[in-house]
Amino acid sequence: MKKDQELSELVVRDIHVEVVRKEIKNLHLAVYPPEGHVRVAVPFHVNDERVRLAVISKLAWIKKQQADFKKQPRQSEREMVTGESHYFLGKRYLLEVVEGSGMHRIELKGTRKLLLFVRPGTSLANRQLVLNEWYREQLKLRIPDLLDKWQDKIGVKTNEWGIKKMKTKWGSCNITAKRIWLNLELAKKPPECLEYILVHELVHLLERNHNDKFRAHMDVFLPNWKMYREMLKSSSLGHEFWRY
Repeated sequence: MKKDQELSELVVRDIHVEVVRKEIKNLHLAVYPPEGHVRVAVPFHVNDERVRLAVISKLAWIKKQQADFKKQPRQSEREMVTGESHYFLGKRYLLEVVEGSGMHRIELKGTRKLLLFVRPGTSLANRQLVLNEWYREQLKLRIPDLLDKWQDKIGVKTNEWGIKKMKTKWGSCNITAKRIWLNLELAKKPPECLEYILVHELVHLLERNHNDKFRAHMDVFLPNWKMYREMLKSSSLGHEFWRY
């Protein structure tokens, strides 16, 4: 039975590099938030020395990415108490916890308050769960219309889509299954960011790699995509999302 992938680690100039060997054609180097974790995906036949040389050739870029991540603002750990700031569609809301005997739920009050209705004694974890499930439902309301719009424009069709919390990616696309996943955290970001990530993943159904062809497609379908990418890079990193 053929192996799906092999994992190993290298240290290059004091930088720890995760190496993933799998059935791909080209080498892919990425730096992930929050601390600038370096990951290199390569075909099975590529040896450690070639990986090492690839990392060395990109050292300046890697260090810049790591420095940028360190400069990004981060929210403090969420306590889910009245007066705390939370974000929805890029806007800041003040949380108001309302204890009572009814169903757990979230409501927006005007343009500034987010009401969390819970029973007395509800734990921090369960309060967070109520909010996350509300975020999930809000995304589920928005994604179908965006899919209808962009699948027609791009000329592709997904078989399945879903929402989940992801540690290092805003979205992912399984090319073979034509399945797209979107990060739950996108509910907190401006609507343009959700649209950008959705378009990004749909374009992967035309081009697997982040190469010139992929970027050319993005330029045609969503000319301002680089601006939306920067919006995601510069927005606050949620403590709960990035703590792993």
